[in-house]
Amino acid sequence: MKLAVYGVGLIGGSFSLALKKAGRVGEVVGFGRSEKTLIEAKNLGIMDRMGKDEDIGNADLILLATPVGQMPEIMKRISPLLGSHTLVTDAGSTKGDVVQIAREMLGEKLGQFVPAHPIAGGEKSGPTAAQASLFKGRKVVLTPLPENSSGSVARVRKIWEACGAAVSEMSPDEHDEVFAAVSHLPHLLSFALVHDIAERENRDLLLSFAASGFRDFTRIAGSSPEMWRDICLSNREALLVELERYMTELDVIRQALSEKDAKKLEEIFSEARTVRNGWTPQ
Repeated sequence: MKLAVYGVGLIGGSFSLALKKAGRVGEVVGFGRSEKTLIEAKNLGIMDRMGKDEDIGNADLILLATPVGQMPEIMKRISPLLGSHTLVTDAGSTKGDVVQIAREMLGEKLGQFVPAHPIAGGEKSGPTAAQASLFKGRKVVLTPLPENSSGSVARVRKIWEACGAAVSEMSPDEHDEVFAAVSHLPHLLSFALVHDIAERENRDLLLSFAASGFRDFTRIAGSSPEMWRDICLSNREALLVELERYMTELDVIRQALSEKDAKKLEEIFSEARTVRNGWTPQ
């Protein structure tokens, strides 16, 4: 299989390394905005060479692993170049906006695009963060389109499974609602807390006493600002709904604190602990 990867960082790089390890890819060509990054990815064995436009037509699969904000330009560029057998998938954390972009940019070739979202990653980015085992045992969500053939969806499913992932399916709208609650909101809150501390005059003092609780809660604030800017804006409607719900919850806690309502606080904390301890992350 010939694979073309746009964005050879953590996700795109790991995808390539996983398929290389599984013996499922013959050649990997990489595309990106930075020649330095592409050279680094080549030296790390992520890709075999820098891609050219003529590589699009005979590629078996194209992975778009860039921030969502870069996808309109990329899809517009590759649309006239796509071969009839070439499939395109992505790794975007939002799906409704990506699908809309694909409808506008890919036109009659929309059926060759099978949207996906690997539930894997980390606060580190770039080619050096890539690892062949990143998707092993992790979930990947496909959000197939009515225009996709069953064969195309099956091909993309098998490719992600070759990376070690457990693949499931849902609609783009359901996907965005789910991940606004369990992924996008936590990142927004983590960024907000660190920013609040950073804006204080005594931030150095505060950070000098911050321990494991602060570290664990804010780990994801070390993620890519560009990527999470795009994610928050792309999924803003669902995210605003979740933010309002969270603010309502904070109001309940604030009232309990104000009224010294120990029973209410313990009730909230106990239910949260029960659910958290009963949750087993995949």
